[in-house]
Amino acid sequence: MKLKIAILAGDGIGPEIMKQGVAVLDAIAHKCNHEFIYEEAICGAHAMDVCGDPYPDSTHDVCMRADAVLFAAVGDLKYDNNPTAKVRPETGLLAMRKKLGLFANIRPVATFDCLLHKSPLKEELLRGADFVVIRELTGGMYFGEKYQDNDKAFDTNVYTRPEVERIVHLAFQMASKRRKHLTVVDKANVLASSRLWRQIAQEIEPQYPDVKTDYMFIDNASMRVLTEPRFFDVIVTENTFGDILTDETSCITGSMGLQPSSSLGEHTPLFEPVHGSWPQAAGQNIANPLAQILSAAMLLEHFGLNREGALIREAVNASLDANVRTPDILEPEGPSVARNQVEGGTKYGTKEVGQWIVDYISKA
Repeated sequence: MKLKIAILAGDGIGPEIMKQGVAVLDAIAHKCNHEFIYEEAICGAHAMDVCGDPYPDSTHDVCMRADAVLFAAVGDLKYDNNPTAKVRPETGLLAMRKKLGLFANIRPVATFDCLLHKSPLKEELLRGADFVVIRELTGGMYFGEKYQDNDKAFDTNVYTRPEVERIVHLAFQMASKRRKHLTVVDKANVLASSRLWRQIAQEIEPQYPDVKTDYMFIDNASMRVLTEPRFFDVIVTENTFGDILTDETSCITGSMGLQPSSSLGEHTPLFEPVHGSWPQAAGQNIANPLAQILSAAMLLEHFGLNREGALIREAVNASLDANVRTPDILEPEGPSVARNQVEGGTKYGTKEVGQWIVDYISKA
């Protein structure tokens, strides 16, 4: 298969983890006789430094002519610490989602047996957890009317029927292909926008009689994701709730560096790790590249290359089992310490983990 892939490395650790994601794709292309053509483009703080726009038209053009976008992360401390900044790197991320029509963010949440002890949660609660969070991505407070002065500020949480219908239908369709259980998360006891979500979901529910559907307030859902993660199969929710809920799920996997995602919609699909740009770690070779690599696996699977995606997942699992890990998840005990330590620090940084996975794929 021939695929054109837009590469948006972004800021902070983005360029480092992107190199590993592309290296893994190259290994798959060589192994399985595919052709992946890359076109790089700037975004985020990097783009602001170059042209003053975090998502310039030239970058959008690259994304539109690609079959898929592989994205890393945006964000920089000089903007995080300036609350008066009118434009931020994240503004470009929102613009990209809107212009590409990426209304559905899909974040799988699964456990790795060898990392259960890395979670702050009890292993008996986590083992076997496997669910998907579908977050609406182009509506709600992130895109509603905003106002701020020295004494008052507001954000409006606006949703229309078509926006809710398309994401809810997608969630029901995904649930019907999994364990046939959908949880609609809202705050319908307080928010009018949530009452519209619940009303529309209840209208659509009879069209999917094979799917068990339940409705849960966001505060209850936030608790039960951590106390009963195996209860869930597919969760669908609005933009703000989904953003917070999916970051919370990093407690289940043991690290945000292990969570990939896809964003689907009207135009080019996008694949990205769920973590941020971690600018404090940029250039130190300590960032975990696995979420970026697993996002590449999701990209391949989107185009029906399931065998190739499975090979990447096999390589990732093998690296974890072999304790070939970046410092955030490195196992410090046992005989692995001797082989993982070299003068000046740990042997397995971002580059080394990526190379180990490339070598595994090449030898498979």
